[in-house]
Amino acid sequence: MSVRVAVSGAAGRMGRTLIEAVANADALELGAAIEQPGSSLLGSDAGELAGLGKNGVVLVGDIRAVTDAFEVLIDFTVPQATLANLSACVAVGRKIVIGTTGFSAEQQAEIEQAAASVQICKASNFSTGVNLCFKLLEMAASVIGDDSDIEIYEAHHRHKIDAPSGTALSMGEVIAATLGRDLGKVAVYGREGQIGVRDKESIGFATVRAGDIVGDHTVTFAAEGERVEITHKASSRMSFARGAVRAAAWLAEQPAGLYDMQNVLGFQHE
Repeated sequence: MSVRVAVSGAAGRMGRTLIEAVANADALELGAAIEQPGSSLLGSDAGELAGLGKNGVVLVGDIRAVTDAFEVLIDFTVPQATLANLSACVAVGRKIVIGTTGFSAEQQAEIEQAAASVQICKASNFSTGVNLCFKLLEMAASVIGDDSDIEIYEAHHRHKIDAPSGTALSMGEVIAATLGRDLGKVAVYGREGQIGVRDKESIGFATVRAGDIVGDHTVTFAAEGERVEITHKASSRMSFARGAVRAAAWLAEQPAGLYDMQNVLGFQHE
């Protein structure tokens, strides 16, 4: 039996890509499509918006009106909207895949509290390739991290509103945890002027926002006489959408709890 999925932010670029990914997945079907209240596209056919032809699922502005139409919500929107949708899911026992980034510590705590009663898969990046990079970064940090200066570069399109990206921060967290460092204490998010000699334990971040860049990430381990770079470049949002769809199918079989894409791929286990 297919798992019925709802897509939040369905009229946006990522939302339309998610609708296409759900349509291409054997084990899933689109049950609902949600947009912000007041959108001029409410009432539009979700399939037509995604360029797939009519599928009979129309955009609605209130998730509470369609909670009977899905088992798993996929949400790549903004923190405030995601938390409102999460509250609606908790109220009726629906599962949720969260690809939204930029949550505050308080908002993250709210998500963790919700995971006591529903299934949540939250990741900074749902790309299979990026999650493989997380494992490679752990390996590189354990072998050469203490002998290297570590810098993280990320670039995204002009419309991305949080910086550094959630993926870049996750990369930094993986490296810092492997090296026994506190990222909050060693992260450097910008350099200007007479900054002095680089602190050996710092982890630097560089952010670019330009054009229609889907997502580039490079981590450099620079040692004396050599450097190692681990790079991931996304050329299409479909790589993220396919991962989120995979997570939705996986989440349908799990008990309540907070998971991430590493769990979905079997890289770590609860």
